[in-house]
Amino acid sequence: QVQLAESGGGSVQAGGSLRLSCKASEMRSTYCMAWFRQAPGKEREGVAAIYNGGGTTFYTASVKGRFTISRDNANNILDLQMNSLTPQDTAVYYCAALTLGCAVVRGSIKGRPDATYWGQGAQVTVSS
Repeated sequence: QVQLAESGGGSVQAGGSLRLSCKASEMRSTYCMAWFRQAPGKEREGVAAIYNGGGTTFYTASVKGRFTISRDNANNILDLQMNSLTPQDTAVYYCAALTLGCAVVRGSIKGRPDATYWGQGAQVTVSS
């Protein structure tokens, strides 16, 4: 079982930046690591993923060019740098470890639910 702990959430004005970090109990190079978010009244959506040992990244269209996902396998850390934030980015952000890998299907990050582990979530609030 992989344990994940997010940090770095908070409140910022539109146009500002935040950096989320996720400390994992283990982070093998074969794991797909991802960030998801869930806004009030909305379904959880995959924001970004990094896999194939870090050689491949995916971003959902709404954050492409503004967010950057990165991983440090040696220190078991996953980061998400978020720039040019807008109120539409307001959500609880979750770190996820997809231990059997992932695929991007029609713009969604997919993995086996029984092999996916989640952090507790970090609130990001962007005010206009």
